[in-house]
Amino acid sequence: MAGLTQAMVTSFKVQLLTGTHNFTTSASPAYKIALFKANASIVGTYGAATTSYTSMTSDEVVSGGGYTTGGNTLVNVTPTSGGTTAFVDFSDSSWSAATFTTRGAMIYQATSNYAVCILDFVTDQVVSSGTFTIVFPTAGAGTAIIQIA
Repeated sequence: MAGLTQAMVTSFKVQLLTGTHNFTTSASPAYKIALFKANASIVGTYGAATTSYTSMTSDEVVSGGGYTTGGNTLVNVTPTSGGTTAFVDFSDSSWSAATFTTRGAMIYQATSNYAVCILDFVTDQVVSSGTFTIVFPTAGAGTAIIQIA
C-alpha cells in the first residue's frame, strides 16, 4: 500500500553515528523540506526505510502554484538539550501565492539528498491562492521535530 508513515528514517540514525549530519546554524550543507502530493496521488511508500530525497521524485508536489521542486531551505536552530534529550528545531517554513494539495513532507540534507524524516499531515492539506506554512513544534524535549532521547 502506498503512503506515508511518520518516522525518523533509519539511515539518518546510522549517519548520525558516522558524523554525516551537522545541524548547527552555521553548518553546510543546508537542510530542506519538500512536500508530498495528495494522499491519493502518492505512488511510493515512505517511512523509516526511506533513504533519500531522490526516491520521492514522482510523489513530490508539482513545481508551480507557489511550489518549487526540492522545497524550501530550512533555517536551523542550533541543537541543544533538555534533561536527557537532545533536539533540533527549525524556523517555520512558508510557500506564498500557493495553490496545491499536500499530504506530508520530507526533511533532507540538501547536498547529499539524505533523508532525515518523513512527516505525515494525517489528512490532505489544501491551499488555494494563499500561503501554506509548516509550523514546527516548540523546541524542547518531548516536543521538537527532531529529538534523541
